[in-house]
Amino acid sequence: MNIRPVARPDNMSKKNDAGGPRVNGRAQSLVIPGEDLGESDGVDAGHGVISISGRIRAVKQGKVRRHGGTVSVEPVHTRYIPRPSDLVIGYIEGCTNNIWFVELGAPFNAILPMSLGPGKVEFGGTRSIMDIGDTILCRVQEVEETHSSVVTMKGMGLRKIRSGVVEEIDPHLLGRLIGKGGESLRRLKEETECRIVVADNGRMWIDGELDGILAVRNRLQQISEDGGF
Repeated sequence: MNIRPVARPDNMSKKNDAGGPRVNGRAQSLVIPGEDLGESDGVDAGHGVISISGRIRAVKQGKVRRHGGTVSVEPVHTRYIPRPSDLVIGYIEGCTNNIWFVELGAPFNAILPMSLGPGKVEFGGTRSIMDIGDTILCRVQEVEETHSSVVTMKGMGLRKIRSGVVEEIDPHLLGRLIGKGGESLRRLKEETECRIVVADNGRMWIDGELDGILAVRNRLQQISEDGGF
């Protein structure tokens, strides 16, 4: 299986004459907390910024974005934090006689007990069913206080992924991919004629013809670079 994450180039923009970063159109700039982003007149303060004494200032580190009249700062990268019932795509990173260890892009690997695996597995036969490097679609069953988690493959549609590709974007950009009411995702599926399963950890399974898969990849790269459709 071809598994290649979308590139995330950090495009830097020049400062404007007022000392704030240029956020015109889709231009971007990395900023740090406290950095001046320009005058607040006619500007709505979005996520990650605050209006103080007629100026817009960043309150977090990230990329500046302008959507209409709203300026916001979005983090450059976010880690996935598992929650019970989340649909996730993971990679098998190891196994014992009765447990698989699954990488989800979270701070800690998840465990997949033999009893929650795909079908009936005999003790000691885990590797014969799923080996290191395999990709799976599974669901988070429980999360401990340390954020370590247990996943399951018992459920409709949960499976070992054997075709297509897996791509990913930062979890905080999933809303832009899916769109209001899922409209953006539906349109993307129709335009590319691809099956697309979006997981809560920012990964997605894309299955279809090569041209369609490449079109989905280009759209994901656009979202990562300039923040949306």
